[in-house]
Amino acid sequence: MTTVQLFAVENDGLRPLPIPPNATSFDQLYDGLELGVYSALRTFAHNKFLYLEHHIQRTRDSAALLGWPDELDEPRLRRGLHEACAHYPLPEARVRFDFLAAPARRLGTDSRLLIALMPFTPPPPQLYETGVKVGFAPDLARANPLAKTADFAQTRRVYKIGGDTYEYLLLSDSGEILEGTGTNFYGVLDGVFHTAGTGVLAGITRQIILDLAAELGIPVSLEPITVAQVPQLSEAALSGSSRALLPVVQIGEVVVGNGRPGPICQKILAAYNAFVAQEVKTAI
Repeated sequence: MTTVQLFAVENDGLRPLPIPPNATSFDQLYDGLELGVYSALRTFAHNKFLYLEHHIQRTRDSAALLGWPDELDEPRLRRGLHEACAHYPLPEARVRFDFLAAPARRLGTDSRLLIALMPFTPPPPQLYETGVKVGFAPDLARANPLAKTADFAQTRRVYKIGGDTYEYLLLSDSGEILEGTGTNFYGVLDGVFHTAGTGVLAGITRQIILDLAAELGIPVSLEPITVAQVPQLSEAALSGSSRALLPVVQIGEVVVGNGRPGPICQKILAAYNAFVAQEVKTAI
């Protein structure tokens, strides 16, 4: 059984769809379709999810921001996710569900609701011990930061993530660090845990991270870090559903703090991992 899978969620269940040859990313599965809104997440314990209800609601909210009527069939989506993940041949999967602007007739279905699965490999443990380097994407911006639209996922492909430069950061016109191409960004300045409060996608992992930081008594600010403040940071990090909270030790040419993951982010990461163990559940 192939480990790259694409399904249409139809009235009578899942329908397997053709996979482009040599597809290695979700974006390649959707080339040529009328893209819409989506959410991407990972499984835990093979077929469990963290805050699936929030991912579904954010997809609804994103569709509403585009002026679409609320036509997302949540029970059908949940059944499809459960079936697809339960039968997936690997221990864990990266999962993406899309609510398209128009039916995917090019793939032979009248459905607008697609589910894709690919192998999930978490960041290597040593990255949490050593941290990662990030750069800037000054020419990249979301047209509508609050809507998770698939066209942005296509546009950002020019910035290859996961290499020596692990991620690229989006900037405001005034030099504020907003978020990564597929992550949220945080910086610790004078003991305060900062992340941009506006102009960014309201990441689900981001909200969990902020709630946990507050519970731990760590001061939180929604004032973004600016590029000019980067040399003053003691810590920095990225978050996302497949990365948890990943330390950043270099931004551009500037080393963050002492060049090692710091205690505030490590404390939040430990709390996040404990939270996940308690909160994951199946789709149905």
